[in-house]
Amino acid sequence: MPQDPFDWIDDESRRRESAGLVRTLRPRAADSELLDLASNDYLGLTRRPEITGAAAEAARRWGAGATGSRLVTGSTALHAELERELAAFCGFEAALVLSSGYAANLAAVTALSGRGSLIVSDAGNHASIVDGCRLSRAETAVVPHADVEAVRKTLDADPGRRALAVTDSVFSVDGDAAPLTDLAQACGEHGAALLVDDAHGLGVLGDGGRGALNAAGIAGGAGVVATLTLSKSLGSQGGAVLGPARVIDHLINTARTFIFDTGLAPAATGAALASLRLLGREPALAERARTVAATLHRRLTDVGLTAARPDAAVVSVRAPSPESALRWAADCRAAGLVVGCFRPPSVPDGISRIRLTARADLTDQQIEKAIATITRTAPVG
Repeated sequence: MPQDPFDWIDDESRRRESAGLVRTLRPRAADSELLDLASNDYLGLTRRPEITGAAAEAARRWGAGATGSRLVTGSTALHAELERELAAFCGFEAALVLSSGYAANLAAVTALSGRGSLIVSDAGNHASIVDGCRLSRAETAVVPHADVEAVRKTLDADPGRRALAVTDSVFSVDGDAAPLTDLAQACGEHGAALLVDDAHGLGVLGDGGRGALNAAGIAGGAGVVATLTLSKSLGSQGGAVLGPARVIDHLINTARTFIFDTGLAPAATGAALASLRLLGREPALAERARTVAATLHRRLTDVGLTAARPDAAVVSVRAPSPESALRWAADCRAAGLVVGCFRPPSVPDGISRIRLTARADLTDQQIEKAIATITRTAPVG
C-alpha cells in the first residue's frame, strides 16, 4: 500500500511537541475582560468609535471587499486619499497601500533589489524582510544587529554595485531602535538605498507620531524608502510603502505582492485614514505611549527584573528559560493579564522573554495592575 504523503507531518508535530514549541490558536472574545499588553494597538484606536464608524461607513459606500487587484478594480478614491495623507504625514513624496505590512515588505525588498544586486540586512530584522531577501534573488549579507560599521564594511567590499540596506526602525523583540541617522549616512557615502520598516515607529516616535524616520531626520531623503503597517498604531489592517514618486511608480509596475494581490478592503482603508487624521488631531497620543512604556520599564527594573530599555512602545522582560517564559505568560493570563511570550527559535539571540506592548489608552490603574501581576508571577532564577 502506498505511504500516506503526509505522514512526515506527524513526525514534525511530535518533534515540536517534545521541544515545547507547539503553537495553538486562541480565539479571543469580543468582550474579553483580560487586560491586554500583548497586542500592537499602541494608541488604543482599534475600538475608538470614530475609527469603527469610519470602517462601517467605508464598507457601506464602497462594499465589503476591494473586488480585485489595485490595477484592475481594487483601487478606490479612498485608497488614493489614504496614500496622499500617509505620504504627507510621514514626510515622503508618495505612498502605495497594500493588503498587509508583510506584503509591503515583500514588495519593497524584491522590487528594489534583484539578481546581481546586494542586500545588507540586519540580523534582527522581521521575518517579512527575511522572506523578501530570499525571494529577491539578490546576494544577501546578514550583518550583526544595529552594527553600522558592519554595514559600511560590507558596502566597502563591493563598491559600485547596486545595493540596498534593510532594517527595522524599532525591533519587535527587544523594542530597541536602529541607528537610522548613521545608517542613512553610511548608505549615502556608498550610493546605496536604505529601506526602513517603520511598523513599530509610526504613531509612537517622531513629531506627533510621524515615525522613526521623522525622528531621525531622514524622512523624504532621496535614497530612503519606508514601509509601514496600518495594523499597529493605526488600529486597522494593511501596509504601505513610502518613498520618492519614481520608486512608488516602479513598485506599481514590478512588485508582485501589489500587482497580483487583491486591494486592501475598503473598511480597513477607511479605518486607517480615520486613525491617521485622529493622530493628527491628538499628537499627544504618541508621547503617552512612550510614557507608559518608560513607566513599565522603570517600575519592573526597580523590583529587580531585567528589562530592555524601550526606544518606542515595546518592553521586553527576560525570563530564565523557554519553559519559565511560557509559565510566566500563562500565570499572567490566569491573573487577568495578557502578555506576549518570545522564545527560541523565534528569537535570534536565543533569549526567552515576555513582551509587553504599551498603549496610550492604558489608565494608571491598569498600569499598576500590570506591574503587580508581572512582579507577583515572575519566575525565580
